[in-house]
Amino acid sequence: MGVAVLPPRIKFCGITRLDDAERAVDAGAWAIGLIMWDGSPRQCPLPEAERIAGQLRRTVEVCGVFVNATLQEVAATVDGVGLTMVQLHGDEGPSFCAEVRRRTGARVIKAARIGANADMADIERFHTDFHLLDAYHPDLPGGTGETFDWGLTKLRMTRTVPFILSGGLTPDNVVAGIEATYPFAVDVASGIELSPGIKDPEKMIAFGEAVRSTGPPPPPEPVLASEREAVDEAAPLEEAL
Repeated sequence: MGVAVLPPRIKFCGITRLDDAERAVDAGAWAIGLIMWDGSPRQCPLPEAERIAGQLRRTVEVCGVFVNATLQEVAATVDGVGLTMVQLHGDEGPSFCAEVRRRTGARVIKAARIGANADMADIERFHTDFHLLDAYHPDLPGGTGETFDWGLTKLRMTRTVPFILSGGLTPDNVVAGIEATYPFAVDVASGIELSPGIKDPEKMIAFGEAVRSTGPPPPPEPVLASEREAVDEAAPLEEAL
């Protein structure tokens, strides 16, 4: 599907300890996610985030996850911690995402909560380095442990922005998720935990092995005219910052 890789890369998210970050690298991580939002039970303390980035940012992408933070907060954290990537998981608009990229130099992931065709249409507005597709929840920005309808990913119009599959992935279902969507990367947090923020080493290894067992993506299927019209009708008329 153009930007899919074989096998998909792995982002272990919700890392709160250096030991778990090192285990993530050993399990084949391309990126590790450090949650900077204080509303998450997986929030990574700043001193530990600095330790993790200092030790590993030359080995793996160190991604800070933010939810509706200010531009100044994001920029200061990227600089202070030494992040190489930023994930924006709130209501941030396209212009905000572009400014984060310009101000920090870090690659940007824009996350979207997918529950319907309109959500797939909305993410097309974001010309970031990556899109992350997560499960929709009315009250939570992420970390729900729930999957979404993977069939909706077939409605993506953008082929130049790689996408990361997230939402309820585990060692048991990640192969099915990959074979249904063929993403650039997969993202996991709760599916490899003993408790929020504390990773299970055996599940991390099993997840990595499952991902590496997957095969190449098939040729892209054409989007039916009826499906394209449904996406166009659902697209928002205004761009919000």
